[in-house]
Amino acid sequence: MDLDVINIFMIAGSTLAIPILAFIASFLLWPSALIRFYYWYWRRALGMQVRYAHHEDYQFCYLYRGRPGSKPSLLFLHGFTAHKDTWLSVVKFVESIKLNRKPFHLVGTSMGGSVAGVYAAQHPSDICGLSLICPAGLKAPNNNEFVKQMQDIKNSENVHRTPLIPSTPQEMEDMLRLCSYVRFKVPQQILQGLVDDRIPHNDFYRKLLLELLHDKSCYALQEKMDKIAVPTQIIWGKQDQVLDVSGADILANAIPGCQVVILDNCGHTVAVERPRKTAKLILDFLVPTHSTENNKKLL
Repeated sequence: MDLDVINIFMIAGSTLAIPILAFIASFLLWPSALIRFYYWYWRRALGMQVRYAHHEDYQFCYLYRGRPGSKPSLLFLHGFTAHKDTWLSVVKFVESIKLNRKPFHLVGTSMGGSVAGVYAAQHPSDICGLSLICPAGLKAPNNNEFVKQMQDIKNSENVHRTPLIPSTPQEMEDMLRLCSYVRFKVPQQILQGLVDDRIPHNDFYRKLLLELLHDKSCYALQEKMDKIAVPTQIIWGKQDQVLDVSGADILANAIPGCQVVILDNCGHTVAVERPRKTAKLILDFLVPTHSTENNKKLL
């Protein structure tokens, strides 16, 4: 074989070997870096931009896509990264990115669902629709094992062994099993990467959890739900082991015209376990709601 051809193959092989070796090294030695790269890749692939908003002493980091238009914007709130001033923080965030200049559709899951419901109750003119996914903040009639464990933590104020704040790969796997009905097979190194990414924030999460378990925050949505007047959608996983599905009936009885969807074979992490179904449910609810609002304006 010609020497130049051999050199070309060697160069090509070396070029391919570098990213492969880098991937293997990251997987084995720095799994958290691989996790961060994964999130970065999907943000890029979906056209999401990382932005920061500031209001007084608050800094908000959020993902953004699209441009303001005639259709309502959607604001998604995730769970368990809130704090005691969450209600105030959401108001400041909405104002800082000028989202309150026209009504928007608010979506919240878990703790974010409690935040979203309270915001909708207190600022109805800002909201054109509300989607609550397995929301916290309710006093469900059925106390599952997780709720009993949270009550024990509240009474003892010992948050060092809570299933929502993992510190080892095994604890991370246990948390995934608790939150998800669908059993994902996650490699050990990925579990380690997920833990490594969370550990720097665990002390904050522990302090936050104790504040959220106090009566003032624990049932915040229950105290405000009868004031929610906007079109509301409830989505809940039937096999939710974190927040019992009976909470859906509580909201349905308190919010007039509330639409309730119970997903079978689905746990607490609805958007992760059933992402396409969740998106379709929200869009199917959003479109007629927005059309109705436009018709009212024309009349």
